[in-house]
Amino acid sequence: MDTRRMHRRLLAFLAACTALLISVPAFSAPVRIVDDTGQEVVLPRPAQRIIALAPHVTEVLFAAGADERVVGVVAYSDYPEEATRLPQVGGYTQLDLEAVAALRPDLVVGWAGGNRAASLDKLRALGVPIYLNDPHSLDDVARSLEAMGILAGTEAAARAAAEAFRARRAALAERYASRPPVRLFYQVWDRPLMTVNGQHLISDAIRLCGGENVFADLPQIAPTLSTEAVLLADPEVILASGMDQARPEWLDNWRNWKELLASRNDNLYFVPPQLLQRHTPRLLDGAERMCVFLEEARAKRPAG
Repeated sequence: MDTRRMHRRLLAFLAACTALLISVPAFSAPVRIVDDTGQEVVLPRPAQRIIALAPHVTEVLFAAGADERVVGVVAYSDYPEEATRLPQVGGYTQLDLEAVAALRPDLVVGWAGGNRAASLDKLRALGVPIYLNDPHSLDDVARSLEAMGILAGTEAAARAAAEAFRARRAALAERYASRPPVRLFYQVWDRPLMTVNGQHLISDAIRLCGGENVFADLPQIAPTLSTEAVLLADPEVILASGMDQARPEWLDNWRNWKELLASRNDNLYFVPPQLLQRHTPRLLDGAERMCVFLEEARAKRPAG
């Protein structure tokens, strides 16, 4: 791209930001909030033009009632359907900074665990306020909803969504969390063979269902494994995600290992990744499916 053209676009963006600050009505209350990395974010008023830098951030903003404030998203922001019609500014790991500037955001909501630090630093250099989201538990999802409501000025809708999420989580916990434990291997991918440790949000959902992540003690948040490690752990259930709504073919490859308890009991299950691997209210949809699968596994145990 022509360097001078890019420079003009960035200058226009900065001018627009300045104009926005000058035009803030005197009665608008400023917003002060600390993000998930411990950084304070200050806005002169609730954000009116928000760009979401991760698919889960888009979904949480919509759930928090801020849909009319979202002006840009990244690739794979496919829920709700309205989000698919918004301009895209690249992917969460590769942002198009010119596209961001052209949308004149007064707030960017990023993902501390996914967006590249270099891209975020360039946005900060342009004076764009950035709030970084980084949930690691089910409780964090509810807090994310409330934070988005504060940022966008939709606090009532966000609080209602957070309360509904907490109530549903509590109901699932009451029903399943104290059930006899089920040792589970959560398979993120096949090549390389990947899972999550006990600090990952998915493990929080596993515990909600009365499950035990057999690789909870590994130090990495998303470690790679060997087939031998899975065979040695001998999980009672293998739950896989994959890439989309289709059950991955590689999940059934575990049937080749007849000595594996999950294979012997036909406890090879699938939940779409959008329902367990995105930090959104829909995570409880995925958790509920998982809870039902673990109940099926319990029912297959020998009597007595």
